[in-house]
Amino acid sequence: MSAHCQLTGRTPGFGNAVSHSHRRTPRRFDPNVQRKRYWLQGEGRHIRLTLSAKGIKTVDTIGVEAAVARIRARGEKV
Repeated sequence: MSAHCQLTGRTPGFGNAVSHSHRRTPRRFDPNVQRKRYWLQGEGRHIRLTLSAKGIKTVDTIGVEAAVARIRARGEKV
């Protein structure tokens, strides 16, 4: 799944687009997902994470090491 945040776990939401005549067609609400590169000091290498905008702010707050620990605790490979 491409529109998936590795840190917060945000995924697309689904709903309907409602036209002026009130016809409904399926649509997707994708999270604001970016690919971001961070330096992981403990391992001496760069990592590339797929994060939502809120996930990027969380990494800025708690740090890269703690964020990677949370991602690995969820069972995702980094």
